[in-house]
Amino acid sequence: MNLSERDFIRQKNKYLPKVKAWIDENSPGDVLIPISVIFEDRLTRMTDEEATEECKNLKTKSQIGKLVVTMRKALRLISFFTTGTDEVRQWSIREGTKAPQAAGVIHGDFEKTFIQAIISRYADLKELGSEAEVKAAGKLLIKGKDYVMEDGDM
Repeated sequence: MNLSERDFIRQKNKYLPKVKAWIDENSPGDVLIPISVIFEDRLTRMTDEEATEECKNLKTKSQIGKLVVTMRKALRLISFFTTGTDEVRQWSIREGTKAPQAAGVIHGDFEKTFIQAIISRYADLKELGSEAEVKAAGKLLIKGKDYVMEDGDM
């Protein structure tokens, strides 16, 4: 729900309780995220340090992260990553997507010619520290056409 900057900072608006009540009655479980587009726009015009200081001074924070996470969850989106020596790239796919279709998100020919995927998981990389350690721990997986991608696969 888009609020004025003033209402967002105060976290008060005469319509907020009414909208929340309507959601609870007509669409239970749906999320209401109060946000001020004007405030968020103003933050984008600042350096990261200035934006952090502004939020600290106003005793509030940006809602963009929460908005993105909530939207991805509602749309059932997960992420997988491709890695190379010079870059890491994140790709969004729907939950339940199989490896060939995930490869097709990168390039259509990858889906057509898919044979296998060599998968590691972000959580394993974070825990073990390097791709070599993931491989040494036996956590590098070779998956075929029926593999259903999981959030954080690399």
